[in-house]
Amino acid sequence: MVDRDGLETIIGYPGSVSEPPRQTPPHGRAAPVPVQLDVVGIGSALVDVVVPATEADLRTLELVKGSMSLVDRARAESIHAGVGGAIEMSGGSAANTMAGVASLGGAAGFVGKVLDDRLGEVFTREIRAAGVTFEPIGDQAEVDGIGTGRCLVLVTDDADRTMATYLGAATLMVPADVPLDLVVRAKVLYLEGYLWDLPPAIEAMRRAIAAAHEAGASVALSLSDPFCVGRHQREFLELLHEHLDVLFGNEEELVALFGTKSFDSAVEAALETGLLVAATRGAKGSVVTTPHGPVAVEAAPVERVLDTTGAGDLYAAGFLYGLTHGSEPEHCARLGGLCASEVISHLGARPERSLRELVANAGLA
Repeated sequence: MVDRDGLETIIGYPGSVSEPPRQTPPHGRAAPVPVQLDVVGIGSALVDVVVPATEADLRTLELVKGSMSLVDRARAESIHAGVGGAIEMSGGSAANTMAGVASLGGAAGFVGKVLDDRLGEVFTREIRAAGVTFEPIGDQAEVDGIGTGRCLVLVTDDADRTMATYLGAATLMVPADVPLDLVVRAKVLYLEGYLWDLPPAIEAMRRAIAAAHEAGASVALSLSDPFCVGRHQREFLELLHEHLDVLFGNEEELVALFGTKSFDSAVEAALETGLLVAATRGAKGSVVTTPHGPVAVEAAPVERVLDTTGAGDLYAAGFLYGLTHGSEPEHCARLGGLCASEVISHLGARPERSLRELVANAGLA
């Protein structure tokens, strides 16, 4: 973790990250240098199953509107069978962010565990089609009845989403699954807070953090969910003070993390950490910490909000793309807000149009 004045030496703000020196083998021929990536994300590899639903549907399925609940495989399959018109697409919070970085024209990689089953094939095919570097870290078929994870996302007319998540293969991630040769190619390593619910995955991420810092990369964390913060507040605070450079969270998550009574107090606490912190506020836009204090950035306009799934993920994508391409924090926040506005205008957590074109048309390129 570094103070804000030192960020430029790690992330390239406001300049760019220097390339590692090339190594020349004894033969006199230059060894191939792996392509550097802007961001590598680590998270749960899930297939999103997105379906329009009514509040009556939620009651029938015994789901609490607006909640995210973890379910076992039998319950996931029961809910899946009880809904119609579902759209299946590769998902998971960090994976969505990497797809957003790629859509902006950035170089992104993802680390997550899938199995050799139908949903594993869906995830692998779609994240690669999105332009993200991904190599499955599990090629076995079902293990003791565990399959590739899925997140059932039921979206009501008010754009609220109710999620039932079966983590599946994501629960099997262990430290040996993290490809360090991929991690060390990143300017920024991006971690999904949800993985702190999985003890083996915690050790996997600590291994990745050590490798990233050893390679001179920054480390960013998404707090993911206020309940997740409540379960792991102590661990997140430890990470914040010892290992992180960039932090993403919404109002509720940051208030929970810092144990404050108001969002303004949480922002003050965030400033004291010296981290680069991006706090999202929905229709109110976002607040980003800078060397000169907090800066509020308005939300990008959107004609109609259809589904808020992925809004925070795509905000992080825009922010990280800007950060790894020399933009100042306020501009990063504007990019993030614009990317979020695209994904909330339709069903699903992945952009349906080129974010690179969107940014260019908005004059933010």
